[in-house]
Amino acid sequence: MKKHRILFVCHGNICRSPMAEFILKDMVEKAGIADDFEIASAATSTEEIGNDIYPPAKRILFQKGIKFESRHARQITRKDYDYYDFIIAMDENNLRNLRRMLCEDTKNKISLMMSYAGKHCDVADPWYTGDFETTYRDLIEGCEGFFKTSF
Repeated sequence: MKKHRILFVCHGNICRSPMAEFILKDMVEKAGIADDFEIASAATSTEEIGNDIYPPAKRILFQKGIKFESRHARQITRKDYDYYDFIIAMDENNLRNLRRMLCEDTKNKISLMMSYAGKHCDVADPWYTGDFETTYRDLIEGCEGFFKTSF
């Protein structure tokens, strides 16, 4: 059976996209289908390359019982477009950057996270607000919608 490959993308790959990565990993593990998925995350910028998840993002995942591991932020590449089935942006700016970086989305792989929750809005950015709880709630809603509508 072919694995479903999902890549979450935000600006720096230290807050929202790794949070989404580990939230969806938790969901598929609890559903008993983790082996059917490959879930990762990346950035549109180079600002945080090599950095681990931002400590407040780790704290909220820990508080919510979501397992995570150390990882290094990386920038998305054209090869990622060819490899992943779904490339999910956290906000409109990253959606625009993805389309610019990856060129034409001929396979309709690129989408906005909150569209899976039936909304046309951005995932709250905790980098600017410090509100990781709201970001977590947005990501839960988006991941649940993605899981229900895509599989």
